[in-house]
Amino acid sequence: MAVLVLRNAKVLDVAGGQLIAGRDVVVEGGRITAVHDSQPAVSDAEVIDVGGLTVMPGLIDLHVHVTAVRMDLGSQVRMPNAFVLLRTLPILERMLMRGFTTVRDAGGAERALADAIEEGLAVGPRLFVSGRALSQTGGHGDFRARSDYLEISDACACAFRIGSVARIVDGVDAVRKAVREELQMGAHQIKIMASGGVASPTDPIDALGYSTDEIRAIVAEAVARHTYVMAHAYTPEAIIRAVECGVRTIEHGNLVDAEAAGVMAKNGAFAVPTLVTYRALVEQGPALGLSPESVSKAHSVLQRGLQSLRILQDAGVKIGYGSDLLADAHLRQNEEFLIRSEVQTPQQVLAGATTIAAEVLRMEGQLGVVAEGAIADLLVLEGNPLESLQALSKPDESLRMIVKEGVIVKRNGL
Repeated sequence: MAVLVLRNAKVLDVAGGQLIAGRDVVVEGGRITAVHDSQPAVSDAEVIDVGGLTVMPGLIDLHVHVTAVRMDLGSQVRMPNAFVLLRTLPILERMLMRGFTTVRDAGGAERALADAIEEGLAVGPRLFVSGRALSQTGGHGDFRARSDYLEISDACACAFRIGSVARIVDGVDAVRKAVREELQMGAHQIKIMASGGVASPTDPIDALGYSTDEIRAIVAEAVARHTYVMAHAYTPEAIIRAVECGVRTIEHGNLVDAEAAGVMAKNGAFAVPTLVTYRALVEQGPALGLSPESVSKAHSVLQRGLQSLRILQDAGVKIGYGSDLLADAHLRQNEEFLIRSEVQTPQQVLAGATTIAAEVLRMEGQLGVVAEGAIADLLVLEGNPLESLQALSKPDESLRMIVKEGVIVKRNGL
């Protein structure tokens, strides 16, 4: 079995907040087998002297939509499956080339796509999928226009099109069955809509999503299969309802207040803000087909984003990294690092994309660390990310090597 040695590295210890110089990172069978002082050459190994560059864990983005190939999510439901798939493949590959070796899809991607990446049929990050997100009628997953009639939804349970990021389902018994169906089809976790949203046409931001009985039923079904529920939620009321019903991660949370953050901390819920997407929706949305109503809603939550980070930090909530970008805006994925650095320290931002993200995925010690026994997802980059996140914001320039599960997928000048 081939052995890879990254020699003369400065290894980033995110949890300890330090760079440890003069280290060799030894990889075999897709795992890190040793991290130690420089040693004599290992026989039959490929030894790469990284010349004192930083070696850090591969990045994790906890909120992506890899099949979101259009800004107007409602319109892509009717796109032919082949078109959506072919537009998805470069999105996946570019995420990996930006240093994200693992991503969690928040609605749209199916298990077959994750398996295709694992088998080498497609190039992209390791993929944790939610299947189709669950939305009540008129909720954030209902992209039908306001009208005097309701057409049969393309997002219903009987229409699993690749372009559908959500499905509409109402009632306790119906949501139980929907969760079971998504899990049967291979979802790693379940995503629900617990408040109004930006991209959907008819639900105001402060609308509440599912009833508490429905959320509890969804959570119970997920827990029965040893997984968890992530919830799209903006307002304090929506966040508190979701967390008290057992939801594990709150997505976005721009309008969180101290009370809601306290409830999250008390219950051990994680936050996954996605600040860059609102800038993208405001700046690029009109040109890419986003409706004026959605652009207006994006404006309304944009200004509260940084404030929400402060509130969550003060309450002691663990904050994971998310981007939530659509269509051509996927190119801005790494911009989230700089936005967060306006409030968080570099170490805190890095933890959100490594150690905390691994905890959300229940992959502690396997992902998000450069340590013996961990999966060998590694980045070699210029600079010290504990001092500045500029390097991670410009991956094309700064990433000299990307290793995913022991395989070099990008190598630039090493």
